Amino acid sequence: MMTAKRNCTHKSLFCHSSLLKSYPLRNALHWVSLLFIVFALGACRNSGTEAPPNEPNVPQSPPQAETSLFDGKTLGHWKITDFGGQGEVYVKDGSIFLEMGNDLTGVTWSGPLVRMNYGITLEAMRVSGSDFFCGLTFPVGEKPCSLILGGWGGEVCGLSNIDYYDAANNETTQIISFENGRWYRVRLRVTPTKIEAWVDDEVLVDVETTGREIDIRPEVDLSKPLGIASWRTTAAIRNIRLEKMSP
Repeated sequence: MMTAKRNCTHKSLFCHSSLLKSYPLRNALHWVSLLFIVFALGACRNSGTEAPPNEPNVPQSPPQAETSLFDGKTLGHWKITDFGGQGEVYVKDGSIFLEMGNDLTGVTWSGPLVRMNYGITLEAMRVSGSDFFCGLTFPVGEKPCSLILGGWGGEVCGLSNIDYYDAANNETTQIISFENGRWYRVRLRVTPTKIEAWVDDEVLVDVETTGREIDIRPEVDLSKPLGIASWRTTAAIRNIRLEKMSP
């Protein structure tokens, strides 16, 4: 019995000592495996295409398409408006000249038309005279409206008509002193709920149109749907552009 017990103890000690001796080897193999995996991942990353840097989250503007409505050389789709008593209309130095008439002189657009979600930019100058040098008639859906610059003696601006009131008698009325011989940059924007206009980047019109009655004065009826006219004034117009906007 004593011998057997001694043999068993000897074997137990042998087994424990063998396990203790195997621990360092197992730990070494473990670390070697980890290092191999790390190097393998690094090689794969370097061999592939690097990920692009994070781009800033910049909001994108809605797509827009701008078209020139005047090439600076010919009237093109602009037709002389037969108001009766109109002055001469011609192209010179990259501009359309509207000579002083009795009463109106103008041109009307006969080309493709956009009626909503658009903007128009142009430059206008009063060459001589003392009344409106830019009467821009434009479509608001199926209805017409006019932006008047320098009417009623030379300084009244606004929209004609809003709820049957013209530019001299509604909420868009503004008084601006215009200089003869100076170019003014005009910008108009039409959306389903609003009409906006600027002169030299100064806000001129910002009016809600939902539920409003939009119309024009009868004098410029021949300017529909898109036209430009002057009243007893010689005017020049250039750089006429149309910009389509997404709804």
